Amino acid sequence: MSATDTNADCMRPTGNAAPAELSTQEKERLRAPFNRERVFRNFSYFSPIVILLLWEISAQLGAIDLRFFPPPSAIAETFLSMIVSLELFRHIGATLQRVAVGFLMGAVPGLFMGIFLGLFLRPRQIVGPILAALYPVPKIAILPLILLVFGTGDMSKYVIIAIGVFFLMYYNTFGGVRQVPQIYLDVAQSTGANRYQVFTQIALPSALPQIFTGLKLSAGTSFIIIAAAEFLGARSGVGFFIWASWQTFSVTRMFVGIVTISLLGYLTLTLIDLIERRVVPWARN
Repeated sequence: MSATDTNADCMRPTGNAAPAELSTQEKERLRAPFNRERVFRNFSYFSPIVILLLWEISAQLGAIDLRFFPPPSAIAETFLSMIVSLELFRHIGATLQRVAVGFLMGAVPGLFMGIFLGLFLRPRQIVGPILAALYPVPKIAILPLILLVFGTGDMSKYVIIAIGVFFLMYYNTFGGVRQVPQIYLDVAQSTGANRYQVFTQIALPSALPQIFTGLKLSAGTSFIIIAAAEFLGARSGVGFFIWASWQTFSVTRMFVGIVTISLLGYLTLTLIDLIERRVVPWARN
């Protein structure tokens, strides 16, 4: 054995050698990103409370006009009194029922239309331009026409929500299907897969992340639309409650309605997000 080989063997680390101990500065440097992430996460939990505290302090000091911005303590007191009297639950029940029915009426057709046009070229060339022309029309702008056709009952609320939800579900589903790598479809065809197998095993799983994005957008839009739709031709619902409070200049009750519609939307989106984590675990990031 040469001297060079002997020196090389001496320099080569042995299997039992202990790893080098990190210095305190290196440990702090490696820990820094995690510490920053923890700080921002904790701040996200408490930031709404900080805003409410600043609002309350400003109201108590007279820094804001209480006629338009009552203190959060007064809003909370009115909120609790309406819960105890069950008045708020009557409006919440009416709004949720309208949102649920209208959401299903729009989401299901939008889902299947997005998948169908995403998979087949000829129908897409015919129907696609029509949907593209109808989508920019403001949904609230056609509310008077819908009220004229369907009356001032719940059916008009269902229809206006369904129209808004349909386009969001269609475009998100369509985009998800169109993003499926073409090689997957070619392999499926070369192996003799039928259309049902292509749909259930390739198109639908690949489009699920986009579909859930459409569900979230549609759910949020449903509450936006119903709040505006209940301003007209309704005798119940959170939107009607907000409008009636405005007409009587009951600003505190109006804020209760605004907070309620916000909480309903937040809880709905949270529920959809939990379902997505179960159904689409590969898209959590």
